[in-house]
Amino acid sequence: MIARLLLFAGFLLGAALGGLAQEGAGDIVILAAWARATPGSTAAVYLEVQNKSVEGDRLIDASASIARRTEIHEHRTANGVISMTAIPDIPLPAGATVRLAPGERYLMLFGLDKPLKPGDRFP
Repeated sequence: MIARLLLFAGFLLGAALGGLAQEGAGDIVILAAWARATPGSTAAVYLEVQNKSVEGDRLIDASASIARRTEIHEHRTANGVISMTAIPDIPLPAGATVRLAPGERYLMLFGLDKPLKPGDRFP
């Protein structure tokens, strides 16, 4: 398995209903990236990651210029309690599209420069 560092610098992520049609680097393509407007200094980013390679890969990192820190997260439920937990990576099977969506896996932005508003775009 190839472990590539995927940085989202240069990919535009739209806030609220905005988003990307498609961006990519080699065999990894980012589809339909978006984030909701937020009143605070954190935001969740949702997207699809398509691995067009014949080899599996992993998403191991991400970044956004408007945030001090970005983590890969997922929702977990244990004993009826929902928590948001940082995870080390997301497997990207060969030839598959992996969805990061509300209530599932997502990118969490911490320390935003300013709250996101509908229509905002950022690298």
